[in-house]
Amino acid sequence: MGTTSSVSHSTKIGPEERAAAIEALKSKELDILVVGGGIVGTGSALDAVTRGLRVGMVEARDWASGTSSRSSKLVHGGIRYLEQLDFRLVREALIERGLLLQRIAPHLVKPVRFLYPLNKRVIERAYIGAGMLLYDIFSYSGGRPPGVPHHRHLSRRQVQTLMPSLSKDALIGGITYYDAQVDDARYVASVARTAASYGAHVASRVQVDGFIKVGERVVGVHAHDLESGEKFDIRAKQVVNATGVWTDDTQAMVGERGQFKVRASKGIHLVVPRDRFQGKSGLLLRTEKSVLFVIPWGRHWLIGTTDTDWHLDKAHPAATAADIDYLLEHVNKVLAVPLTREDVEGVFAGLRPLLAGESEQTSKLSREHLVAHSVPGLVVVAGGKWTTYRIMAKDAIDAAVSALDGKISPSVTQDIALLGAEGYQAAWNKRAKIARRFGVHTVRIEHLLNRYGTLTDELLDLIAERPELAEPLPGADDYIGAEVVYAASHESALHLDDVLARRTRISIEAWDRGVSAAPVAARLMGEVLGWDEERIQHEVTVYLERVAAERASQEQPDDESAERIRLEAPDIVKVD
Repeated sequence: MGTTSSVSHSTKIGPEERAAAIEALKSKELDILVVGGGIVGTGSALDAVTRGLRVGMVEARDWASGTSSRSSKLVHGGIRYLEQLDFRLVREALIERGLLLQRIAPHLVKPVRFLYPLNKRVIERAYIGAGMLLYDIFSYSGGRPPGVPHHRHLSRRQVQTLMPSLSKDALIGGITYYDAQVDDARYVASVARTAASYGAHVASRVQVDGFIKVGERVVGVHAHDLESGEKFDIRAKQVVNATGVWTDDTQAMVGERGQFKVRASKGIHLVVPRDRFQGKSGLLLRTEKSVLFVIPWGRHWLIGTTDTDWHLDKAHPAATAADIDYLLEHVNKVLAVPLTREDVEGVFAGLRPLLAGESEQTSKLSREHLVAHSVPGLVVVAGGKWTTYRIMAKDAIDAAVSALDGKISPSVTQDIALLGAEGYQAAWNKRAKIARRFGVHTVRIEHLLNRYGTLTDELLDLIAERPELAEPLPGADDYIGAEVVYAASHESALHLDDVLARRTRISIEAWDRGVSAAPVAARLMGEVLGWDEERIQHEVTVYLERVAAERASQEQPDDESAERIRLEAPDIVKVD
């Protein structure tokens, strides 16, 4: 008896599952339709479906293709918000950090250590130390251990041992503390897949062209499958607008003025090889505007971020030469051997969706989130920060269900682990045994476990059937062919860009930004998705044009000229 199908659905979201989801979206009235497949949208879909509701989710591009894949990759309390006296936000974020580390996604969210260098002997150490102590106390306030060690005070000599490449004149000591980091794009795809496994009908590359209204009430959307060209309607009792920096654009389709505005702030990050300077910890540095992070990221360092107003194309924010020089200038203030432009192997730019206020500086705008029933049948959620996505999703669905009939369960996502999380620690403990059994190096198994958790078994099954899939991709030794095949068959990757920029991070980690890997990856994807030779070549060509445009835009002096060059590269699928 196939009784399990009534409890959960397939854990795959490949081409067949996408087609089935679209059929369901066309034929069923949903309780909740979520528009937007970033971290808040996918979180909202998971929250709603685990309450027992009929749920759909559509995204015009790929999961996490906007802000949610271009963050600082940190799950953190936001230590700078202590100085702004925003204690509630810091406490909320630290409680969520512990939950993600220990319960929801221990395979994806990992502790990371940071050093705060001190320049003044007594006053600064006391002031910053008090803030770190408060940070630690807040992390315990959720009723569970924080999952990371406490802060520690270090002498100058201890700092030099921890970070040998720091300039000896740059500090007189330091304080270390812990936060957590995550591959943001992989996490979002995992949330979407987990929502689907509980029965949500999810489909990427489906654009919302407008809202269906009966009188003043929103009762669904006009949808457009950008892959097939088909247009259809989706009916829903409540629609949740979780489109981030596109919130105002989406609201404009309703024909009503939104209750709040979202302002985009551009932040860029540099990717630098780990061997360019020595250190066993990340760095937190103050700047005249905000803070700057240097974050350990596998075989790389991430350096970021900037914080500048952005009024141009939202899909492809471009980094400029001035942005890159700004970050290099600030990090070089503390390094004994300065970094140069030649040391930068990758650059990525993202937009923060900030709630617009009176402040002229985006760094002063609120990271709080707001939820509003802007018109009957339509809930808008905006603002917030990546770390608190689950709270934002809960609040959005709470608002939506308040307008539904019947008794509906409260949110349960604090107890819902993402796919791959259950049993992760046990799998990690026997990683050497797994490596021997499959004839794969232990380091490779560790890499897979930290990206797929216990779903690693499914990739190892692919390798058992086709041993050549254990081979690394050209120019991207950290990733293997099986990951490309799996992305297309199980993780709803529909285009080469989806794999190289989001299911893996080859586009920012590889020296050539994925140029060498592209032809091999496209051919592997083509086997799963039924591409002919012409389609394979087209996918590669469009990806190479993207890389060339990004490189050229990063040589430009200002946002306008950088954007103009970046937009010369076409999207693989046109989104209106």
